[in-house]
Parts: sequence; C-alpha cells; structure tokens
Amino acid sequence: MRDLVILGSTGSIGTQALDLVRRNPDRFRVVGLTAGGGHPELFEQQVAEFAPAYSGLGEEASVEAAAMSADVVLNGITGAVGLRPTLAALDAGNTLALANKESLIMGGPLVLERAKPGQIVPVDSEHSAIAQCLRGGAPDEVRRLVLTASGGPFRGRSRADLAGVTVAEALNHPTWDMGPVVTINSATLVNKGLEVIEAHLLFGIPFDRIEVVVHPTSVVHSMVEFVDGSTLVQASPPTMLIPIALGLAWPDRVPDTAPPVDWTRANTWEFLPLDDEAFPAVRLARRAGERGGTLPAVYNAANEVCVEAFRAGRLPFTGIVDVVERAVATAPDVPSEKSLSVEDILAADAWARTTATDLITSTIGPA
Repeated sequence: MRDLVILGSTGSIGTQALDLVRRNPDRFRVVGLTAGGGHPELFEQQVAEFAPAYSGLGEEASVEAAAMSADVVLNGITGAVGLRPTLAALDAGNTLALANKESLIMGGPLVLERAKPGQIVPVDSEHSAIAQCLRGGAPDEVRRLVLTASGGPFRGRSRADLAGVTVAEALNHPTWDMGPVVTINSATLVNKGLEVIEAHLLFGIPFDRIEVVVHPTSVVHSMVEFVDGSTLVQASPPTMLIPIALGLAWPDRVPDTAPPVDWTRANTWEFLPLDDEAFPAVRLARRAGERGGTLPAVYNAANEVCVEAFRAGRLPFTGIVDVVERAVATAPDVPSEKSLSVEDILAADAWARTTATDLITSTIGPA
C-alpha cells in the first residue's frame, strides 16, 4: 500500500490519478489532496470520498501537503506555481511523480541538486516513455532521445495560415484530452519545447542529441536510439493513465491500467519532420535551454502570460511565440547555474510576466 499526496486534484492529471486509486484500493491510499480552487465543488466531493489526512486549496496548501510524510507526491499542478511544492516534496524525501514540467524547467539545476537519485519519476507521457525505453540499455549506450509530437490541431499549416486561428480551434486537439493551457501549448508546440528542456534535465542528454519528430496518431510516445543503431519505442493508444500509474507505482506496473494497442486491426505509424518555420517554439526552447540560468524560467513565464492573453482575445495565435521570443531575447544577464537560487528564479519569472504584458500592450493595446 502506497500513501499518496495528489497536488492539483481537480485538474486532468489529478482526476485521472484519483480514478486509478479508486480502481486499485489495495495499492494506493490518498493522504493529501490539494487544488487551486477553480472547482471547489469537485474538490469537496474528492475530499469526502477519499478522506485524506490533509486537504486544502491554494499554493501554500500544496507546499504543506508536499512536505507530508508520504510514499509518493504527484505534482499535477499546471504552471509556475508548482515550483515551491516540487521543492518541498524533494526536501521532505518523498518520491516526486512529476507532471508539473514547469517547476523543473524553471528550477533546472536547483531542482536537480535537491533531488536524490531516482527521486523524480516523470509523468509526462514522453518522458515516461523514455524512462521505460532506457531500461533496455546502459547510459553509455544511448545515442539520442527522440520525442514525438502530435503536431497539434494545426499540423501542416504554414505560418501565414496560423495568423487568424481561434481559441476554439486551438483547443480542438486531435488526439489528447488535456486542460486548456496545455492544449494551447501543444498547438503552438511550446509544450514540446518545454519537454526538450525537461528531457535534457531529467536524463542528462545534451540538447544536440534530443530530437523532435511529428507523429500525428500519438501511439508512439517517444523513442531511445542506441549506439548500435537499434531504437526502442514505447507505444500505447493516447492516454495519460499509463504514465500516471507508472509515476505512482514506479518501478512497478499497474495491471489493466488502460487498453493496449489492438494488433488485430491495421495500424499505420507515420513520422514527419518538425516544421521549424511555422512552429519555432522548439527551436527557441533549445536556445533558452542551452544558455541556461533563468532563461528557461523566462520562456515559461512569458508563455503563460501570452496564453492567457490569447484566450482573452488580446493576442493572435502567432503572437504567443513572437512575444516569448522577444522576452527571451531581451532578458537580463542571468547568474551562473551554480549560484541559481529560488529568489533568482522567482525574480526572472516576475520580470518575464511584466515584460510579456508590456509587449502585448504595446503591440495590441491595453485590455
């Protein structure tokens, strides 16, 4: 029996995690639940059903819950607000099932130096896939990591075609059912840019050995190529249940988590090169990640502001990455990675939000 703390329990990751707990009461017990407060009625229902020892709404509640004595803390929070709970879970010695990629992107070396070997278990489907494939070889046998991207709802469109897309179109993802912020990040491919930085940090592979390939059906979740020319892939129909279950039970698997690929039916796996001209977010993320310091935090924070502006009708779709690029290009000098502190990260985050807001206002006008 594993004791679980679930942060962001009313979001997409949190509700699916609780479904797994509901289906496996002999394996998991919820001892802590927190959420941001956007769905209070659902949160009350969850607390009533699972009766955790601790529950609460807001960032401070998540920090407190993450520091509880537990076997696993699942950080399913969306956005930069997940950083402090991530650090709290690591400092408490809990295994961290990490779906909040933003905290790793922002915190970078600071998060890694707080983590013990094996303490962070990735929950993103791509990084969970890589972790599974890496079981098939020694670290020095790895040639490169290949992250798959669905291409989002606008795959195949030129940059000119993207100028007038609507919020509704951006939220209409062809293969995944996710929250609105992650769905829009997938449409711009900012999400894939964040995942490239995350893969570098999680697995210690240089950026020039991490590639992105477009795979529209989202059946292959990522791949690892080895030095002998062989490539291992992890495949399943599009679902977050498998990586969430692995995050909660790692290194064990939870039987019957989700249906497998149906091999009695014809399947076609198509892979296409990424169009960097139409979708420059991945290229920009590489640049921010290679420079390091607080630039990944700037990339992430500016994007969060831009996504909200796009959802509010204040910024065109293509303006999201354009503003992020300008924020990254004008970011002040950052401290070396060795001297990076929480204060440095939060200051960069605040600077990026203010800068992105100013850039949007100067381009589009005040709200």
